[in-house]
Amino acid sequence: MDENDYAAMLDRAKGELPDTIEQHERFELPELDIIQEGKTTVFRNFQDVVDKIRRDPQHLMHFLLKELGTPGNLDGRRAVFKAKIGPNHVDEKVRDYTETYVICSECGRPDTRIEKEDRTFILVCEACGARRPIMVRRGSRPEDARTLRAGDVIEVVISDVGKKGDGMCKYMDYVVIVPGTARGARTNVKITNISGGTAFGQATSDAVTR
Repeated sequence: MDENDYAAMLDRAKGELPDTIEQHERFELPELDIIQEGKTTVFRNFQDVVDKIRRDPQHLMHFLLKELGTPGNLDGRRAVFKAKIGPNHVDEKVRDYTETYVICSECGRPDTRIEKEDRTFILVCEACGARRPIMVRRGSRPEDARTLRAGDVIEVVISDVGKKGDGMCKYMDYVVIVPGTARGARTNVKITNISGGTAFGQATSDAVTR
């Protein structure tokens, strides 16, 4: 095949291509449905947002609790914060999370997943193949939102009781020990100390339910 034949074939192929080979709509989060119920703030379509961004609901919830500086828990498809928080403030933090943990910086698509390489978390784009370290804004929380710290308040269900009678459960990558709780109890727990993969906490005075 000579160069003229090749050029003619190339021009013909280009002519058969659509004007736009691929077009993506701009990614938009669902409008947040947030209401005040007494002294609490209820994020009623929390699960809809999780479904849209394809992330672990506990990961997003833990991020929001830290960023908003309040205890809270998941209630079915809702997230409940134990404080009055303006809807715009919640919306801002959800968008911060999405920008940091979801959106590809190269193509702007949300079709990503998180991988861990050594101690670095990498955002991998399934649309364009780009990879980037997850960098958190200065003054924000560390990139691993799955890390517990003393002072955190979490919601757990006690799944077992240890030899000393302390309630125990699994939360993220930690075994959480909560004295004074029974198997099956659902409670908000304030973390008091962490040693390796074991976290020690105290049930809040009005949180234990059966």
